[in-house]
Amino acid sequence: MVDAHRTFVIVGGGLAAAKAAETLRAEGFTGRVILIGDERDHPYERPPLSKGFLAGKDERASVFVHEAAWYAQHEVELHLGQTVTALDCEGHSVRLGDGSSVQYDKLLLATGAEPRRLDVPGTGLAGVHHLRRLAHAERLRQVLTSLGRDNGHIVIAGGGWIGLEVAAAARTYGAEVTVVEAETTPLHRVIGPELGQLFTDLHAEHGVRFHFGARLTEIVGQDGVVLSARTDDGEEHPAHDVLAAIGAAPRVGLAEAAGLALADRAEGGGIAVDAGLRTSDPDVYAAGDVASVPCGWGAAGGRRIRVEHWANALNAGPVAARAMLGQDVAYDRVPYFFSDQYDLGLEYSGWAPPGTYDEVVVRGDAGKREFIAFWLGGGRVLAGMNVNVWDVTEDIQRLVRSGAAVDRDALADPSAPLGGIGR
Repeated sequence: MVDAHRTFVIVGGGLAAAKAAETLRAEGFTGRVILIGDERDHPYERPPLSKGFLAGKDERASVFVHEAAWYAQHEVELHLGQTVTALDCEGHSVRLGDGSSVQYDKLLLATGAEPRRLDVPGTGLAGVHHLRRLAHAERLRQVLTSLGRDNGHIVIAGGGWIGLEVAAAARTYGAEVTVVEAETTPLHRVIGPELGQLFTDLHAEHGVRFHFGARLTEIVGQDGVVLSARTDDGEEHPAHDVLAAIGAAPRVGLAEAAGLALADRAEGGGIAVDAGLRTSDPDVYAAGDVASVPCGWGAAGGRRIRVEHWANALNAGPVAARAMLGQDVAYDRVPYFFSDQYDLGLEYSGWAPPGTYDEVVVRGDAGKREFIAFWLGGGRVLAGMNVNVWDVTEDIQRLVRSGAAVDRDALADPSAPLGGIGR
């Protein structure tokens, strides 16, 4: 039986929101739990949108965090297809798009991120796509199926994780693919240039064309149909469809308008929270893609980071729920993500964008795409990525978390037990 004297509201319809609701009930909270999402679908996980579901390997039902009946069974009230238009921290209420308002005792903002838009002529054409929501993935899956059947061509603006995963899916369907990337290698802002060529070669072997050092300047169309995409170096690429995969921005509009503290843009922006995921208002919390969390681990300790990955939402939602219940908790997970592209699978742990590391040490055979790469700064492991090598994430995360000096030669030596390094 729900006790209506306390109400916890969750704004967001993703994994962090669903796991927070689940944790509130698992921890014995008997008050009202209200989850408000601006999509009509029940909360779902986003990795399948660019992986298994997009590639046609997984069914639509597989993306949802819980079965639809779970929410009623656990007395979680759903307000789906509703946009929260305002947050009144003083009045402890949120206003919805239909004009109604909901009162709260504690509030969790799990509003996620929004894909960045291409600011060029032609973005209003029907064949221009973004990939963030299930509806986007459903539409793009149909597009890739048609392109593969008709030998059509998609131009992807951006060579990050989303761009490359969509490129792999597109080639699986048989579509022609060109990736336009402003840097000299794909994934430059995450893994740097040292390993970028590996991913260039991987995709080139599967027929993907790359155009590096360029940006889209115009999408050319006729009668509402995409015909080509032009770049700032004068090139023009044939295209039937265009995907904008140029990153995402945290959805901080509610928080900003309500006067909550935001993180500096130089540190990824987002809503500034403490270790317990509390915002500058003691009754408002934030988790997932939108939250900027102080690091207490390894070489990244002392700064804020904002992480847009599945594991962050999976683990931060429950921590926020426990904090809302008054438990003494802290979120200090080492960032983790995974990617699957053709026959290459990888896991990445840590945080080491270009400019933060001194060198990259490779353990194993990069030529065979079976290796572990370590990003080092000051003799300490900042991040590690295992490529087609498994069951090493725990050891990699231990090295990242410890911030201990490591023996570089031992790190590079496959015969040296990884579990013994840095101890």
